[in-house]
Amino acid sequence: MRLNPYHSALCVIDVQEKLIPTIPSGQHITTECCRLIESAYLFDTPVLVTEQYPKGLGATVAPIAMKLIHQKAIEKLSFSCCGTSNFLDQIPQDVETLIVCGIETHICVAQTVLDVLQLGFRVCIAVDAVGSRREDDHTVALRRLEGSGAVLSTTEAILFELCATAENPSFKKLQRLVAK
Repeated sequence: MRLNPYHSALCVIDVQEKLIPTIPSGQHITTECCRLIESAYLFDTPVLVTEQYPKGLGATVAPIAMKLIHQKAIEKLSFSCCGTSNFLDQIPQDVETLIVCGIETHICVAQTVLDVLQLGFRVCIAVDAVGSRREDDHTVALRRLEGSGAVLSTTEAILFELCATAENPSFKKLQRLVAK
């Protein structure tokens, strides 16, 4: 499965104010999510952002919120993003693949990935842009999701795959993202 920017969407799951400090790699995850968002805009790839119970867990962290152009976070109470009809309604018809980042790997990320796989979407998880409070939860969840059909990749690999060629008019901008 190769990523195609015109048939993919980026799904940023629950990178929120009260959650991110509890994740050991939280700052790194935030940085990688920001790079994924910027690249999605470069290649006209839709971006969906969710917040789990924002009244209790806070809003999307500022570095990510500042990158969002027209997106308003989809509020949810279910752990899977698919438990909120608004989420599925916002995925454009021509999207075949969801690129997933966010937290926590073993809860909201895992349940969302399992549900969208069941719905027939392909899934690519940016492993350096997802995380959990405990390393075992993160590692086991990634193994489970890969075994269920999700493709594991890294942010940088995803960025270059969306670009596809150095002849792409956005390649120079991509190089600046990679240098961050």
